[in-house]
This record gives sequence, structure tokens and C-alpha cells, in this order.
Amino acid sequence: MQIEVWSDFVCPFCYIGKRRLEEALAEFPEADQVDISFKSFELDPSAPVDSDKNTYERLAAKYGKSLEEAKQMTEGVRQQAEQVGLQFDFDHMIPTNTFDAHRLFQKAHEKGLGDKVSEKLFHAHFEATKHIGNRETLTALALEAGMAQEDVDAAFQEEQYAESVRKDEQEAQQIGVQGVPFFVFNRKFAISGAQPKEAFMQGLNKALEEEKKTPAFESIGDEQTGVCTDDGCD
Repeated sequence: MQIEVWSDFVCPFCYIGKRRLEEALAEFPEADQVDISFKSFELDPSAPVDSDKNTYERLAAKYGKSLEEAKQMTEGVRQQAEQVGLQFDFDHMIPTNTFDAHRLFQKAHEKGLGDKVSEKLFHAHFEATKHIGNRETLTALALEAGMAQEDVDAAFQEEQYAESVRKDEQEAQQIGVQGVPFFVFNRKFAISGAQPKEAFMQGLNKALEEEKKTPAFESIGDEQTGVCTDDGCD
């Protein structure tokens, strides 16, 4: 089973949704048959790397709210994060641009370290409140996850990883992704947002059921004509 997940590393519901999917997989009997692929999606490609506003100031400016109202907006998100074992620190989070983080992730995915690097980026931004737009910070996180220095350098210097980010984003546009997180099961079923664990269980079971009843190909013509098997050719 293939699950594709479009997300951004500064999206709180992407981290919460990731945990809820993991909770569902922990109870799913066929979890070892599930392959998860994370995809790049920038919520704000124009965001500065170094912002002069904190999280509350950015929310207040974006939605026309007071700082106190902006803090109240984050409280419900913080509580949802706690329910899945995450400790969000909105007071000290550093707003930033995530393009370099996605480029790094693309290289990590190529090296089989996408899951580790993705988790480190989410944790760094939301819980450790590190600056994940800063290349020194990104490099340190990547090395901790097991990436080699030359691979980190390649992520920032080689154009192919920037192109990979854009390709994921173009694909999201083509299939109608309006916001993240967005989960696609076997390119047949989708879950939008950090839905409850039960929704992910439903998605997993529905995809599994569809796999079992649907043949890999639709046969055309006479299946018994011009066929060779171990018993001979007919």
C-alpha cells in the first residue's frame, strides 16, 4: 500500500497529522505492507528566511487579530498536539522560509533517510524552536540524522533538489491539493487535514479492501490464447 503525504515543516497540523497516521499504523495488522512517501509543499514560498515578527505577530497581521487573539488561536492547536504527545512551544517558534528544508529533505529521501530528517525538522521547529531556515541549523540536523556532509552540501547546491521540490508542488496542484497535510492512499482515496486516528484507520482499511478485490490489470481478449506456463504453451 502506498501513502503519499504532502506537508510543510512549519505546518502544525502536518506534524499532528503525521502522529495520528502513525497511531493508526500501530494498530493496523498490515502495517509492514505500507510504504509512506512524504512530499514537499510550501505554505508560503515568499516567506523570509529571517522574519522580524514572531509567530503571534505574523498570525495577528495575517488575520487582522490582536496579539492576544492570535495567542488564543494557537491554544487549541497546542492542546491537539498534546493529545498525540507533542509539546508545541509557540512562544519561541521561529517563523521562516522552508525551501531549503525541503531541498534537504529531498536529498535525504534519495538516501533513504527521509523519515528521520522529516521528523527532526518537525521536532526542531515546533518543540526545540530551532531556526530551520538557517543552513547551519539544517546541516546539524541532517548530520544528526545520519546524512553525510557532501550530501547536505549537494542538497543546497545542486539544482535537481530544488526541481524535486517544485515537482512535488506541481503534482499537488494537479491533483487538487488545497492545503496540507494531504494524505493519498494508493492514488484512490484521500484524507485532508489532521483527521482523528479513526479516519486514518478507515483509509487504511478501505485501501486494503480495494487492493484485495481489485486485480492489478483489467484483462482484454481471451486470457487462454497464446499463453505459456510451467505446464507448457497453449
